[in-house]
Amino acid sequence: MNILLLGSGGRESALAWKLSQSPRCNNLYIAPGNGGTGAYGTNVKLSPLDFEGIRRFVADNAIDMIVVGNEDPLVAGIYDYFESDNVLVAGPSKAGAELEGSKDFAKRFMYKHGIPTAAYRSFTAQTVEEGCEFLASLKAPYVLKADGLAAGKGVLIIDNLEEACKSLREMLGGMFGRSSSTVVIEEFLSGIECSVFVVTDGNGSYRVLPVAKDYKRIGEGDTGLNTGGMGAVSPVPFADEVFMRKVDERIIKPTVEGLKSDGIVYRGFIFLGLINVGGEPMVIEYNVRMGDPETEVVMPRLASDLVDLIEAAAKGNLGDVPAEHDPRPAVTVMAVSGGYPGSYPKGKAISGNLQPEGSIVFHAGTSIHADGQLVTAGGRVMAVTSLADTIEAAREKSYKALENIHFDGMYRRGDIGCDILKMMK
Repeated sequence: MNILLLGSGGRESALAWKLSQSPRCNNLYIAPGNGGTGAYGTNVKLSPLDFEGIRRFVADNAIDMIVVGNEDPLVAGIYDYFESDNVLVAGPSKAGAELEGSKDFAKRFMYKHGIPTAAYRSFTAQTVEEGCEFLASLKAPYVLKADGLAAGKGVLIIDNLEEACKSLREMLGGMFGRSSSTVVIEEFLSGIECSVFVVTDGNGSYRVLPVAKDYKRIGEGDTGLNTGGMGAVSPVPFADEVFMRKVDERIIKPTVEGLKSDGIVYRGFIFLGLINVGGEPMVIEYNVRMGDPETEVVMPRLASDLVDLIEAAAKGNLGDVPAEHDPRPAVTVMAVSGGYPGSYPKGKAISGNLQPEGSIVFHAGTSIHADGQLVTAGGRVMAVTSLADTIEAAREKSYKALENIHFDGMYRRGDIGCDILKMMK
């Protein structure tokens, strides 16, 4: 099978790593890929949003399946674009991608199908005063979400009511462009978050992948600005059999069945951003693809053939295709550029041992200079993942591997997984 993977980050590195291990993967192309994905296939200078260019490439290279890494092509309708072509697309239709493309749509879907989530209301510039009144009816902190995609920056959590009203006006005034022409205001939920990933075939069958927990804040102890993710751990101790049974019955099944009953074509990954509120799972958000950096910790724990799994989903027939889990824990630690998530330099030379024994280095924001030197090309530069018999041992392996990787200004959090270890004591 010839496969085209769309994307360029750490998530796509992990997917490429896993796809390339399948005996059924003849040729793997990554568009556009990064400085490390060439180890798993062939990088292609092609934008994931260039549907016409992708169609030509698919035809010229006898591509059998397109695997979509990030959300933008899905929300733009890549599944629908290729629906009449002789190629499989692992991902939802444009209508299904609205679960991530519109926070308001996602909330309405959850309410319709009885899926537990925070109370909310949506507002536009015409109803901004009602929005301020709704904020006043809630307890602090206040959660404001841009309805559309905002590159992971469209969520504000504010402690002060006056500041929340001011931010609501700014968001509706164009803070995030068209993405915040509608703003969803939610009640704040207090608890511990986790990420649950599902592969579904659109016909009622699904498989649950290893559960993970990521770390969003730049500073240790979950302080400082939000980032795209500074690390991840899998499994998550509180996501035990009892908790996951609730997730399955109250969230996964109603989601899969709700999509089918609403006539929405959805064949691919569903990312459930959950929060454990006193032992009860609730949905914070849906994503319509794998998460990052969670993919970097989930893929090494997936013991089954990823090609078999997503091909069956894309064909609408998961049947008996398994999603078996490696029982060993995994820990991912992200190395980022100095200054991230604010402004940061690019082009810093990367050196050291990028193939450490017992660990995997997934490139994210890297590229290869004209002279052959690997250099930084993004805020999140690379992730190191390790499997071990315990979370503590996996942590140690990942941090030890990072000690032998170098670039000017490199930063990483030193406490990834420490909260999990405290829970287990």
